[in-house]
Amino acid sequence: MSVLVTGVAGFIGYHLASRLIDENIEVIGVDNMNGYYSVQLKKDRVKQLQKKRGSFTFYELDISDKNHVDAVFHAHSIDVIYQLAAQAGVRFSIERPDVYIQSNLVGFYNILEASRNHGVKHLIFASSSSVYGDNAKIPYLVSDQTDHPVSLYAATKKANEVLAYSYAHLYEIPTTGLRFFTVYGPWGRPDMAYYKFTEKIMKGEVIDVYNGGDMYRDFTYVDDIVEALYRLKDVVPKPHHKSEKDLMGPDYTIAPYRLYNIGNNRPVNLMEFIRTLERALGKEAKKNFKPMQQGDVYRTWADCSNLYHTIGFEPSTPIQTGIEKFVEWYQRYYNPKTYRSGPEKLPVYYT
Repeated sequence: MSVLVTGVAGFIGYHLASRLIDENIEVIGVDNMNGYYSVQLKKDRVKQLQKKRGSFTFYELDISDKNHVDAVFHAHSIDVIYQLAAQAGVRFSIERPDVYIQSNLVGFYNILEASRNHGVKHLIFASSSSVYGDNAKIPYLVSDQTDHPVSLYAATKKANEVLAYSYAHLYEIPTTGLRFFTVYGPWGRPDMAYYKFTEKIMKGEVIDVYNGGDMYRDFTYVDDIVEALYRLKDVVPKPHHKSEKDLMGPDYTIAPYRLYNIGNNRPVNLMEFIRTLERALGKEAKKNFKPMQQGDVYRTWADCSNLYHTIGFEPSTPIQTGIEKFVEWYQRYYNPKTYRSGPEKLPVYYT
């Protein structure tokens, strides 16, 4: 089996590719290595993959360039695609919507076209819990209304779901979408709150706590995400017949298309999350309480019942366990005695 992982130098892409290589699966990885956050961190992830024993080929390219995408498909016979490449970040999408249109829409379209033209057996793509907006109904079901995104990032992810369904229906491309819920863990993204909190607490700097700490997130440990992604590769969606509609429930589709939530199903209060991080670091945070940010939501909460029904698995890693593993990695990675010169300053650079 040959698998393409887009966004392979990213957080989830790196962990997924690592698992696939360990399972003796040929991995073709692509990433544009943009400067949204530390490029060095992305390079280090790729280096870790290149050290593994197994088949791994890396291309530095942007999926929004159709010619480059086509070149990869002409060079390799690809069975499964994990489409994880995207411009991430809710708040930056308010400032630079153009970057999101190019990567999340044009790039996603190029992957859909490649899937159609090269007979891919299964396309698995990353959506986001942000598509639910500030939905008051909890927990979130995949059948819930998602027509009112509160950020452009969320809008692009909703657009991905609609485009993917259309391609699955028109061209019979087996397609699976996953709505990720606040993924965290080792080798994570420096723009995420838990990562920034850790850096600032270690330095004795003040952390900004929004909405007075009265927020909830369904934090999902990265290994749980990878386990679901790995199992789903072999669960190839098939179209349903119209006569089966009454048997299929609210997520029924006539296309070979399925959509799942992937979250821990245990929302954690922001203040409890900070206390967990403080305990793992052995240091109390200096806090600056601020109002809710534009584009943010009060609570996320995943109902993963259809995922469990399909693969017999749903995330369950406790927040304490996941945070301890992240802190252990962070301290090892940025230890000045063993790695370069200590924690680099992590401003956000954009391209």
